[in-house]
Amino acid sequence: MDNKSSITQAQAHIPKLVLNQHVHKTVMGDSMVGLFNTRVAVKITGVVGSMWCAYAFALLALISLPSALQSGNSIIIVGWIAQTFLQLVLLPIIIVGQNVQAAAGDARAQSDHDTLLAIHTLTSEVHTINEQQSNILNFLAEKTNMLDTGNSGPTTTQEGSE
Repeated sequence: MDNKSSITQAQAHIPKLVLNQHVHKTVMGDSMVGLFNTRVAVKITGVVGSMWCAYAFALLALISLPSALQSGNSIIIVGWIAQTFLQLVLLPIIIVGQNVQAAAGDARAQSDHDTLLAIHTLTSEVHTINEQQSNILNFLAEKTNMLDTGNSGPTTTQEGSE
């Protein structure tokens, strides 16, 4: 009987598509404050996580390069590279990369969802056809049994007279 309930559950299952945007409310909540925080965070990430912002940060970092080089101090030069240039410029580039990866993940999720939905629909249809065929086979088996039991008496054959 467990197999029947599994089949019933599988037939009743409705495939669900979950994208990055659907997860936002689980991170910040779905209250007014949570929705506001999500919108602000997504907007700031969208602005900071652009290549234009990376170019602007690179120009901003290059403003202090001449004074770092004029100091002649290797610690200041290494500090400028590590703290000013790398952190300031790499942050938006990393965010852009994550956005590209998230978009690719959403595209794969959409494609997988469409495929699984088609497979689910076809499998449900095949199961329905299988049930109909089983009903027909059971009906034919019953009719065959009825005919067999109806003809179960002795069979007589007429022999021709000579």
